[in-house]
Amino acid sequence: MPRRTPRNALDRVRTSRRLFGFLKTASVCVLTAALLSPLTQTGATAAETTAANDHCGGQCSDILPPGENGNATLAQILLNQAFGTQPAHAEDQLGPYADLATGYPRLTDATINTFFDDASFGVPSDQVASTEKPAGRGDVTIVRDKKTGVPHITGTTRYGTEFGAGYAAAQDRLWLMDVFRHVGRGRLTSFAGGAPANQGLEQQFYRNAPYTEADLQAQIDNAVAKNGARGQQALADVKAYLDGINAYIDASDSGRYFPGEYVLTGHKDSITNAGTIEHFKVTDLVALASVIGSLFGSGGGGEVGNALSLMAAQAKYGVEEGTEVWESFRERNDPEAVLTVHNGESFPYGAKPADAKGEALPDAGSVTQEPLVHDRTGSAGTATAGNTSAAAARTTLSSARRGMSNALVVSGKHTASGHPIAVFGPQTGYFAPQLLMLQEIQGPGISARGASFAGLSMYVELGRGQDYSWSATTSGQDIIDSYAVELCQDDYHYLYHGTCTAMEKVEQKNAWKPTVADGTAAGSYTMRAWRTKYGPVEYRATVGGKKVAYTTLRSSYLHEADSIIGFQMLNDPDFVKGPEDFRSAAQHINFTFNWFYADSQHTAYYNSGDNPVRASGVDAEFPVWAQPAYEWRNWDPATNTADYTPASAHPNSVDQDYYISWNNKQAKDYTTASWGDGSVHRGNLLDDRVKKLVAAGGVTRTKLVAAMADAGLADLRAEDVLPRLLKVVNSSPVTDSTAAAAVGKLQAWVTAGAKRTETSAGSKTYANADAIRLLDAWWPLLVKAEFEPGLGSDLYSAFTANLPIDEAPSAGHGPTGSHAGSSFQYGWWSYVDKDIRAVLGENVRGGPARKYCGGGSLSACRDTLISTLKQAAGLTAAQVYPGDDQCSAGDQWCADSIVQRTLGGIKHGRISWQNRPTFQQVVEFTSHR
Repeated sequence: MPRRTPRNALDRVRTSRRLFGFLKTASVCVLTAALLSPLTQTGATAAETTAANDHCGGQCSDILPPGENGNATLAQILLNQAFGTQPAHAEDQLGPYADLATGYPRLTDATINTFFDDASFGVPSDQVASTEKPAGRGDVTIVRDKKTGVPHITGTTRYGTEFGAGYAAAQDRLWLMDVFRHVGRGRLTSFAGGAPANQGLEQQFYRNAPYTEADLQAQIDNAVAKNGARGQQALADVKAYLDGINAYIDASDSGRYFPGEYVLTGHKDSITNAGTIEHFKVTDLVALASVIGSLFGSGGGGEVGNALSLMAAQAKYGVEEGTEVWESFRERNDPEAVLTVHNGESFPYGAKPADAKGEALPDAGSVTQEPLVHDRTGSAGTATAGNTSAAAARTTLSSARRGMSNALVVSGKHTASGHPIAVFGPQTGYFAPQLLMLQEIQGPGISARGASFAGLSMYVELGRGQDYSWSATTSGQDIIDSYAVELCQDDYHYLYHGTCTAMEKVEQKNAWKPTVADGTAAGSYTMRAWRTKYGPVEYRATVGGKKVAYTTLRSSYLHEADSIIGFQMLNDPDFVKGPEDFRSAAQHINFTFNWFYADSQHTAYYNSGDNPVRASGVDAEFPVWAQPAYEWRNWDPATNTADYTPASAHPNSVDQDYYISWNNKQAKDYTTASWGDGSVHRGNLLDDRVKKLVAAGGVTRTKLVAAMADAGLADLRAEDVLPRLLKVVNSSPVTDSTAAAAVGKLQAWVTAGAKRTETSAGSKTYANADAIRLLDAWWPLLVKAEFEPGLGSDLYSAFTANLPIDEAPSAGHGPTGSHAGSSFQYGWWSYVDKDIRAVLGENVRGGPARKYCGGGSLSACRDTLISTLKQAAGLTAAQVYPGDDQCSAGDQWCADSIVQRTLGGIKHGRISWQNRPTFQQVVEFTSHR
């Protein structure tokens, strides 16, 4: 059966699957003549833009595939679908990005910008492609460069600057922005079509943030009110930004060069131009922010799932030993985990309490998931639609959230120049158009270049200032708790501080019909969420025989707009002048991120997020009773505010020898919500390489980029676990010919570097292809054979629900999904590593509560590994890589390949697998103000 590829939430957006039939209609010729290009901009006659206070000395670079231009007219979409032609700057960053995978061994400082783009401020006069005064304004200019078409926005007034930012954003991402303002409100199917993928996406986000329009408005009102002058400035910036977006909507509508997806989805008529593109408003940006915050900045959740696996462990082993086994798999504070702050400093958070209080574990077999979707009609009632809803719920309720992103930062003490070097960026997946967009903004109180999420680009969110740069990775510390509210009267009333209180019903009704873009048959449904003061209801169960609803409360709920102040500060050159100012800005961001900073003298790190101060004795891993004794300290349900841990309690550091992050554990004693922070983590791939560079000294941009690229091709299992598996296998001579041949191939791969890399650029064939196939086939077999006999099927299944066993590049079952690049974030590699080392008799800190492979017998463990290896060797490539909507069965390279998932009408080709940030900076500042 073909594997279902789009497992990530964003991979599911579908807007232009059935265009080829449309290409055959008689209207194409007319449309091509009328809609081929938007109105031309002013010619490239402007002088060189001012490179104000650029202290990078030509040593700042960045890249963001596939390209800056994410808008396409109808004719451009049709030509792309028919002939593969690309609009200007739609994919000119994809090739250089892809080429690094084979080009990094020959990299030099002089050739870095072969694979990246110059991120200096301004545009040289001979590189100006166009100059524009948006809407005829005299206080802002948008210059685009010839190479990439990135907008360089320069304003003489604050209003004009932000107007220009909004105008440029709409020029480059209008359709995408429109899609996501509908996603944030749970209205995607009514807007873009009823494909099951679209149903799943809107359901995922509506379950997480079932906001009303009043909720969205209150967010911006509260953010402005509590931040004084900066809050008022943020509101003014947002309004100017919206004015710019709406000015472009009007201009493109009247000029008929708006994105062609509006025609394909039935919102505009290609002949008469009838129909409207709705203007954007303030609450649209809050809806957009809620989507981004939910995707990348909301650590936690999974407490009910944790309770179920704990109960399974206790049922298997008894309460005491079962709890010990559970804790050994949870790895809350594993002493062998790779750390970002590695100087030994402790930042206690989320530790297991000595005497847990208020736990509300469900009665066995009583847990049911709260249904979200009701009143299905038409295509919404199919089995496929039902399966999509179930998958969306699993994604939302799990603690295994999309993390990604990495950072490598080295102090100037260890570089050749004496200046810090950073290679960092967010790993936000691969989409067409990309979720992020590049820009430079120069105006009163703003001076920055970098990436921002489309529709939120009033400020640069990840990038560089005049003499400093910053970036982020997802951190995942726990800011989400589950409460058991005791029901009263009926299933829709609960006890709040002793009073029977009605739940609030929030609904969103959606209906769709077939369009050119999405031929899904007509259908409809209603999404219905029940909200309590403790957050939305996610499950129902009984606890000690009492009927309860389990709710989910996160500290950023109703507060996604708050972070705007932190981003405003990061863009302000008068605010950020050093690492302490950077940390102060990051403290105003309530999303769970790891923030990194570099200037010409210093490096710094800070972990952001509103970490609630929990009541004494509350274990954040499990649901607790919704009673005053177990609420967050000084929690106000009306505003969802509470006491939060102080900035000094968040992992932070200045001028450590180096920092790495790949969504690993932040610091000693700091617990993250997701499972898997153990002895083997993909963060080790960075840490091992950077540690060697720092020990040798003389680090350069070339060396640090190469370390990142090398780690980005490594198979974590092969580099850090396979050698010990082979040690067990080779503990006695391997006499079976099939097993011996497999061992020989695996050992040769390890010796060659354990990478998944092409034989040569563009070959679409892996070196060591047989060994890679063997490990891909062997891993799930060996994990199950190693652990299930000892754990039993019930507990093994419960633990695999907490943490997937694998996330290889070709795997479609992890939270990231196939063809998404990001790999090896979630898996059982640490469990296998620790267990195998224990069986070998090696020292294991924080080892398993018991030995599993072969029941602890080396010879029996060896037999298990050899038998599963032989089983893996018998599987064909077509069985290991069964094919999907992108690849034929057995095509190993294609199964791993990265696909720019279409969120609009333009398609791009596949590129070879790399495990690296989507947007990436390489920075080395040479001076400071």
